[in-house]
Amino acid sequence: MQKEDFIRILSDQKAEIEAININKYCARREEEQFDFDSTLAQIVIGVRRCGKSTLCIKVLKQKNINFIYVNFDDERLSSLTKDDLNVLLEAAYIVYGDTDYMFFDEIQNVPQWHLFINRLLRQNLHLFITGSNAKLLSGELSTYLTGRYNEIVLFPFSFAEYCSVKHIDTEQKTTKSAALLTKALAEYLADGGLPETVNVKNKRKYVMSLLNSIIKKDISQRFKIRYTEALNNMANHLINNFSQEVVINKLKDIFSFGSSHTAENYYSHLKEAYLLLGLKKFSFKSRERIYNEKAYVVDLSFVSQRTDNFSAENWGWRLENAVYVELLRRCNPLSLDIFYAKDGYEIDFLVTQAGHTEQLIQVCWSLSSKKTYNREVNALVKGAEKYHCEDLLLITMNDASVVEIGGHKIKIVNAEWWFLEDKV
Repeated sequence: MQKEDFIRILSDQKAEIEAININKYCARREEEQFDFDSTLAQIVIGVRRCGKSTLCIKVLKQKNINFIYVNFDDERLSSLTKDDLNVLLEAAYIVYGDTDYMFFDEIQNVPQWHLFINRLLRQNLHLFITGSNAKLLSGELSTYLTGRYNEIVLFPFSFAEYCSVKHIDTEQKTTKSAALLTKALAEYLADGGLPETVNVKNKRKYVMSLLNSIIKKDISQRFKIRYTEALNNMANHLINNFSQEVVINKLKDIFSFGSSHTAENYYSHLKEAYLLLGLKKFSFKSRERIYNEKAYVVDLSFVSQRTDNFSAENWGWRLENAVYVELLRRCNPLSLDIFYAKDGYEIDFLVTQAGHTEQLIQVCWSLSSKKTYNREVNALVKGAEKYHCEDLLLITMNDASVVEIGGHKIKIVNAEWWFLEDKV
């Protein structure tokens, strides 16, 4: 490809971002994680269409920064090689002029892209990078950039962001606003928070197209998967069984893989593309942490808006899934780890730091059944004694109180208000 071709493509992309009105964009919590003065690469990763590009454009425009923008997801750049990148950079300077700020969108599409980025970092340029694959970004960055990056993980809209976009009153000043807030949470748990699905009419068509792109582009093409249909079937199976433990040997048998290694690789790829989110079992034994894991889905739209959907009505699982994703939003920037516990009783989430348990969390749709109530609070009491933790939280849909059992105080909170908090 010639320089003139790059100039035309970059000019088209420049016109697109210049036409964007950032005042229409929702404020995201992750905006505060950027360091604009640092020469560390600012890396934003997450599932396709969760708003990575929008976030970067928004924060750069808010700062009135003149920045070079290259969208490598443009089909005209699909055959790019590392040898083309220098010519592309020259064309970018012609289009944008002199600037130290560059935003490269989905650059992992270019083979050996990290070598190009490493060279620019040595020149002390300010780089903003997005990508949809955790292994290619986190894995290769840690190897080749030797710590010279700030990683920001972005998820689809939180419930607070969803309410902001939908103009839902979160102050609950009237009976009507309280009812609308409850309705909004039910819709959020049903439809998820992918930014472009919030107001789209045909959600199923959009989500199925997105799922297809993740399976085919982010996984099959990148990792040269031969049996794409088997990967697709396994993805649908795991999404149908979200919030449950993953047993690799069972997956091997269900899908007739030649070895458990294949099933393990496919599962790993689904997580690397951020379609699935793993949660490891808490244990001081490394082997148990490695081989015991639950799988959650990055957005509940993938549960509801699929043709192969058999889990639509499990609201308890949905609430638990949404809580886990919210915990990741809050805990990742603070370097807090999240696990689950299972030892004759089950605790949904342990929030830990350096091996010390900071908080125990149970999630339950309804506590109206005495049996359910006893199971949830007794698990927290046992966990408090085993893990030496007194910050005990029970998230549910219709209760709010503090109870004391066996000398341990348990805070029961309404899910709507927990989601609207901005703290762990």
